[in-house]
Amino acid sequence: MSDQRAAYALLAEQLAKQGIPIDAVKAALHRQHIETPSWGYANSGTRFKAFPWPGAAITTRQKLDDAAMVHRMTGITPSVAVHIPWDRPEDGDYAAMRQYAAGQGITIGAVNPNVFQDDTYRLGSLGNPDPAVCEMALDHILECCTIMSQLNSSALSLWFGDGTNYAGQDKLRQRKQRFETHLGTIYEHMPPDSRMLLEYKFFEPAFYSTDIPDWGTAYAWCLKLGAQAQVLVDLGHHAHGVNIEQIVTFLLDEGRLGGFHFNNRKYADDDLIVGSVNPYELFLIFNELVAAEQGNDQPARDTARNIAYMLDQCHNIEGKLLPMIYSVLNCQEAYAKALIVPRAALAAAQAAGEVLEAHRLLTDAYRTDVRPLLAQVRIEMDVPPDPIVAYKSSGYEAKIRAERGVAVTSGGFQ
Repeated sequence: MSDQRAAYALLAEQLAKQGIPIDAVKAALHRQHIETPSWGYANSGTRFKAFPWPGAAITTRQKLDDAAMVHRMTGITPSVAVHIPWDRPEDGDYAAMRQYAAGQGITIGAVNPNVFQDDTYRLGSLGNPDPAVCEMALDHILECCTIMSQLNSSALSLWFGDGTNYAGQDKLRQRKQRFETHLGTIYEHMPPDSRMLLEYKFFEPAFYSTDIPDWGTAYAWCLKLGAQAQVLVDLGHHAHGVNIEQIVTFLLDEGRLGGFHFNNRKYADDDLIVGSVNPYELFLIFNELVAAEQGNDQPARDTARNIAYMLDQCHNIEGKLLPMIYSVLNCQEAYAKALIVPRAALAAAQAAGEVLEAHRLLTDAYRTDVRPLLAQVRIEMDVPPDPIVAYKSSGYEAKIRAERGVAVTSGGFQ
């Protein structure tokens, strides 16, 4: 512990020399909020197989229990996203569900409708050529708008698996028009002061065309819908080599960056632990967010300070709670490194065209070991300085394994 305190004091001294007050950095870290997904605590997995994990949550209350445990370990995960119908209470009492979460010290965050799993959606949901199927999907999403009010949720998170597998399978322009019409209906029925977070995906599960394939499509529709509609950026939903931080900056400047689904991927799909494949990219994304948070451009600053930061990961072979905690810590570390970028010196180097110096200042911040800083912040927040070690020694894993056993299916996956 004395080594940790010494390392923290040294870092504080180094930052002070750069004109970066350590107290301001810590205050920002105290305010950080990462939402965890209920489905990440269950036996959810890939489309090919969900490997059952001893102790994985089966009921929604068990998912809330696990989310609360992650919050006790990290201090920055006070809300949990829910998926309907996977998290539909058996008695239909969403108020009781909200109260149970509050009793565990957390709140319900984004509501995620499911319009991709039923056999009926084989040819899509809102883009389906069958009006009856479109109506079924629309009814479900409108029901989720009602559920939002019962859960005090302010975010409707929409992802669609809609698309086509073969050229000529359907009329692409008509699919676009169906989506625009139905999204408009949903927008009109959203609770007051709530937001629609519209997600996109480059490909999968459709292989020829995807109805919302990129951030530009989502952005264009959000502009048509209104100020309550914003784009949700999923880190794994892009083609190889795409500069995600540039997309983030564009949407920030336009006031249309609503949220993130944090995860990572190497080739395709997107369910790896955030920061596990490309931690530098994660840092660069947070760098743009912090630049907006601390900048003088009020619209971008307000947008940056109202972003919904959420994990969207399905831990299939590595357990449930530990990878969730590790994911949160990776986001926390990337954010801390972005907070210690010397903004004034960086701006001066950029204005002077000092290319290498600007790059060096940014990468030096990335290379800084911020773990002593984060340990100090956690101590101040009255959570364990090392959440991984604390969870392993808590006995919680053994407890839920004994109580829950091994469920073959849960969380909506087979």
